Amino acid sequence: MVDTDFAWRLTQGLVRIDSSDPGAYEGEIERYIKALVEERLAQLSHPVLHAVQVEELEVLPGRRNLMFTVPGLSDEPRLVYICHMDTVTLGDGWDADIPPLGAIVRDDKLYGRGACDMKGGLACAIAALVHTLERVAADGALPRRGFSLICSVDEEDFMRGSEAAIDAGWVGSREWVLDTEPTDGQIQVAHKGRTWFEIEMAGVTAHASQPWKGADAVAAIAEVVCSLRRTFATLPLHEELGPSTITFGQIEGGYRPYVVPDHAKVWVDMRLTPPTDTAAATRMVEQAIVAAEAAVPGCHGSYTVTGDRPAIERDPASPLLAALKCTADDVTGTDTTVGFFTGYTDTAVIAGKTGNRNCMSYGPGSLALAHKPNEYVPHADIVRCQQVLIALADNTLWGADSQVGA
Repeated sequence: MVDTDFAWRLTQGLVRIDSSDPGAYEGEIERYIKALVEERLAQLSHPVLHAVQVEELEVLPGRRNLMFTVPGLSDEPRLVYICHMDTVTLGDGWDADIPPLGAIVRDDKLYGRGACDMKGGLACAIAALVHTLERVAADGALPRRGFSLICSVDEEDFMRGSEAAIDAGWVGSREWVLDTEPTDGQIQVAHKGRTWFEIEMAGVTAHASQPWKGADAVAAIAEVVCSLRRTFATLPLHEELGPSTITFGQIEGGYRPYVVPDHAKVWVDMRLTPPTDTAAATRMVEQAIVAAEAAVPGCHGSYTVTGDRPAIERDPASPLLAALKCTADDVTGTDTTVGFFTGYTDTAVIAGKTGNRNCMSYGPGSLALAHKPNEYVPHADIVRCQQVLIALADNTLWGADSQVGA
């Protein structure tokens, strides 16, 4: 059976493969994972494993989702682990002796791009798949509940991998779906919504010495920014997810310091909590544009919604939550905290698009380290998560929990 450091060693191998997005993307790492699992299937060489399905789905040119499925004997919802293969760009600012693809180990911490987001979690999920294959071969029979591992692309950009998995019928509203994002030891079952706007202001150019002959688009976009900030400060708090937040991640406008700018644009990231949703945010943007047009006569605004992900609230009655909480408590000997994920994940996409109430996150490492130089994951976290994911698969595929919520 899988040894306790299988996922730790595998994480090192995965970190050494560049799967940055944008950058090298997922081609090499997808082939690596596929070959690893197919080699294990060949080694086990048991007739019952002929039922295991290996599927690829090209989402974007040269970028393929990968899914392994162990069928179940019943119609109970499958247990699905979904893990993205891409990372953010390698980035700058790393210590000279910690290369982003080096998989350096120091003080029981593995350093490298994607170590915690989420190659450590991906390795733990692969360990659970390998354990399941070995158990099926040892038993000579398939489990009651089916099991799938989906390795997705594009999570760090537009999440087109998880959307394609939904469209292809790989996952829907019935399955028990767990991603292995870094969760600081918590089970995280809720997400703020994520709505993106691009807001533009068109003005009238003029010489800076005669600004009254023009209409300053930068000043107008500044009015929009300030108006939205004031509005967000008044929005209600959600009892678990907290406040809605707004960030103006990028802004551009003008072309010379001595010319009244006739164009400005701002990119806006909103993380929305109920009852505030994209419809409400759109009204806020429209009102901010009207106010800016009044404050800077001659300017005219427009907007585009470029991302619309709904908030996901906790379902206390989720059978997956009950099974995962019981398993994590048992493995760790502690009362595992159930919290919320501040970002947006593949399981949030699945929950938002299908209405699936059994979607959540549990994985090694800390989100606070993701996307940063000197990203790392602790050895103890990898060991813990491998044990939890294997035990959850055992409990739900074969154990008494297999009948819960069927």
